[in-house]
Amino acid sequence: MNYLRVGTVAAIATLSACPAGAEPPCSDRDRVLERLSGQYQETRRAIGLSAGGGAIIELFASAETGSWSIIATRPDGRTCLIASGDAFAAPLPAIADEEA
Repeated sequence: MNYLRVGTVAAIATLSACPAGAEPPCSDRDRVLERLSGQYQETRRAIGLSAGGGAIIELFASAETGSWSIIATRPDGRTCLIASGDAFAAPLPAIADEEA
């Protein structure tokens, strides 16, 4: 998976997931991971660093429920939910460029 794409998706999701000026929900990393795996049956599907390396961005998803979540973990260990949704689909294989 293209890690730059994960970071781009996370940045876009950050802008659209929270109302202007609102802080995303945050907690201790272990607590967030416990909830994602326990309540939503999500596992990590992708990981990358945010621009400037200020946070680790992770995509979690469940093939069983279709739910997905993007979280960001800051250097201080605080983890925030950036975006979440339904209808997760695994990445499709890349299509080779066709010559015209």
